[in-house]
Amino acid sequence: MAKTVDDLRNEIRVSVGRYERQESTAFTKEALAAICATVGYEIDADRLPPKPEMRAGILFALGELETDDPAQAETAFRKAQLQAIADAVVERP
Repeated sequence: MAKTVDDLRNEIRVSVGRYERQESTAFTKEALAAICATVGYEIDADRLPPKPEMRAGILFALGELETDDPAQAETAFRKAQLQAIADAVVERP
């Protein structure tokens, strides 16, 4: 059975040291910052950047975007993007 967007988000959250959510929600700034750290995209941890900036940075670090331009990541991750992130951060047995 294919994983849902919620399943992928929770799998990613747990892999980067955040907690699983029962309800369907987008990533918090803290979760995005943890993903940035895991994929090697540097951000200012003292003052978290806007979500689009972190989303673009994550996708750029994974080769999903050619630039880390926040205008290219204004909305929440799509399922294919979540799958790419999960493939990069989730440890498989």
